[in-house]
Amino acid sequence: MNDKELMENMLLLEKGSCDLYMHGTIEAANPDISRTFNRALNDSLSMQSTIYSKMSQRGWYAPSQAQPNQISSVKQQFSAQS
Repeated sequence: MNDKELMENMLLLEKGSCDLYMHGTIEAANPDISRTFNRALNDSLSMQSTIYSKMSQRGWYAPSQAQPNQISSVKQQFSAQS
């Protein structure tokens, strides 16, 4: 496994952690638990951002720009569901 694959895996794991912490924050039974999950979420978001930045600097993570026709297609898809 090379550095790029390791960083991709780290980024995916961190995104998954963010998702779990977000749900923990939303569904916490009391304010103390909610704050604890929220702190963990913010820490995880910070780590995710750092990993993304490192990958981006190396050219390993470059999201493509959405084309206008793709945007229109998604808009139509979601407006049809309303």
